[in-house]
Amino acid sequence: MLQAIGLTSTPRRDLPPAVDDLTFEARPGCVTALLGEPGSGKTTALRLMLELEPGRGVAYFRGRPLHQVPHPGREVGVLLGDVPGNPSRTVRNQLRMLCAAAGVPAARADTMLEVVGIAGLRDHRLGSLSRAMERRFALAAALLADPCTLLLDEPAADLSPRERGWLYGLLRRHASLGGAVLFTTDDAKEAARGADRVVSIEAGRLVADQDAADFARIRLRPRVAVRTPHAARLADVLGREARAAQRAVEIVAESGTRLSVYGSNCAEVGEAAFRNGVLVHQLADETGDCGDVGEAGTPARPVPQARTEARATDARAEVRIDARAESRREAGQQAGQQAAPEAHAASGFPGGPELPAGSWAGTWSATGTGTDQGGGDAHAALVDVPPALGHTRGAGLVASTVRKVGGPLRPLRYELLRVFGTATPWLTAAVVITVSAITAVLLARTGAEPRDRMLAAWPELLPLPPAALGAGLLGALAFGEEYRYPALAAARGTVPRRLGLLIAKLGVCSALALLIGAVALLADACAVGLVFGAAPLRSPAPWIVPAASWAGLLTGCAWAGVLASAVFRSTAAGLAAVLAVPVAVVPLVRKALAGPSAYPVDGIVSRLRGMSAAHWPPEADRFVLGVLRMMAQPVGTALVLSLIVLLCAYGFTGLRSRVRW
Repeated sequence: MLQAIGLTSTPRRDLPPAVDDLTFEARPGCVTALLGEPGSGKTTALRLMLELEPGRGVAYFRGRPLHQVPHPGREVGVLLGDVPGNPSRTVRNQLRMLCAAAGVPAARADTMLEVVGIAGLRDHRLGSLSRAMERRFALAAALLADPCTLLLDEPAADLSPRERGWLYGLLRRHASLGGAVLFTTDDAKEAARGADRVVSIEAGRLVADQDAADFARIRLRPRVAVRTPHAARLADVLGREARAAQRAVEIVAESGTRLSVYGSNCAEVGEAAFRNGVLVHQLADETGDCGDVGEAGTPARPVPQARTEARATDARAEVRIDARAESRREAGQQAGQQAAPEAHAASGFPGGPELPAGSWAGTWSATGTGTDQGGGDAHAALVDVPPALGHTRGAGLVASTVRKVGGPLRPLRYELLRVFGTATPWLTAAVVITVSAITAVLLARTGAEPRDRMLAAWPELLPLPPAALGAGLLGALAFGEEYRYPALAAARGTVPRRLGLLIAKLGVCSALALLIGAVALLADACAVGLVFGAAPLRSPAPWIVPAASWAGLLTGCAWAGVLASAVFRSTAAGLAAVLAVPVAVVPLVRKALAGPSAYPVDGIVSRLRGMSAAHWPPEADRFVLGVLRMMAQPVGTALVLSLIVLLCAYGFTGLRSRVRW
């Protein structure tokens, strides 16, 4: 059960709110259509229900607001806007990423591809999909976590009539298993064809809440479309003959040359035009919304002379205020004050707030057409809410804030799929190893650099060695790609600030950096040995301290890229922050550390051991002293200070919250 009560968006400057005191419900076992013209507030209403933007009112999903649902992705499947994801990713990889975010098995991705009929495209890139295939993929992403409620914004857009029939059959099968489906559309015929219940809105306000059969009978009346250069004359002729025959006929001028005739048929209109010598260019039976617009884009306007005085259909077309709808609206005003368990009990769903995976879509077939299982209220309710009354009710509702985004339930699996889902890490590693080997050979040829700098391919002219720059780039892509192609919160263009996700990104990026650094060192040694023999590599030197320094440099650059891209929300900004460490921070550190110290630091290791809660053995003093010496170097000190600043900035931007009314 989905209940939307008093949804009101934040008013725009000098404009009324896009959604104004909207109250309706989408029942389990029923497909509900939210019908309205473009700009009427359909998408805004969905975003308010999902708590993606501030406003007033509340939406209950099986008795609970979305921010009180432990795992919203398993409760609500959403299709909003375009398909999120890196165009270079494959369809299967993107769905497996979303599986990790939702905490469902990766095999669910292949199952959903079968359900939506694009299993043959599993290895295709997202950027190569057609518009229709993108809608199918988006529907698979919405069904991935097996939600009981579906909120779909224009799911039939850019689909052929055959594909639309398949889509509505799929939605009806989901509803027949006990789920609730709400989709938006601006086509009255599609709403009547694909839904069991139609909720009509105009300018963000509720106009009608009807059963699909009543909606079709009232709004989708059969008509005769006539195109003639003498529209006014034909309208007068038809009006006079209708009044003479005491028939209920309505003529509406769609444009200068087109008429819509209600209550007649092609034979009667054609014969009347022939008898009176009126030239007719087109004559056809149609079934459509009585509010269609003409060819010139102007609203349809009635012809006063063509109105019949005896209108048998007036009583059927008259707006009726249903008593049950009015009582439901009054009960909706008190729903925010009732306890959530009562609303859940009223929803009719047995079995608690969470459903096991496979309970909805596990029995679907990929090609079935489905049957109409719509329940729905048999009483049509056309509700006209006065503006003053709507604002009065909306003012009493509590203002809602934007819901916080939840992180992926399997952050490590999600990050591994994200990193290795594209060719970026492989290309980065190949470029780094190639450039590093060439630089090492050039440094060995001059012989001006010590062995450690030669193997690291780090001349004095470069701020960082190629391996460190590659590590920083991979770290900057960790969050930079998330903001460019958001998969965790696509509707907001952001990613969640969760500790588990941050730890996973730091761990994966540091492991990649160390791996690339080790391979780069091996490639440098092999290249130098191949060109110059073993002579440049024979100079004896301890390897433990340089290796630890090398690992610390690579890890620090990777972490700086991760944190900087998360703070500045850009890959370029993350890489710039990595370069800023040796270019800007290191000179400042060298200036601060210049000159002798007034007091010696002898015995610092023993003092640290005495302060530590977990006392380490004396044999570990050499390791601790080596770490301190690395941190005391200008580059090490600059990296440590930069990481501390970036970590504090990340925490500040993550913990900072604004309540928007």
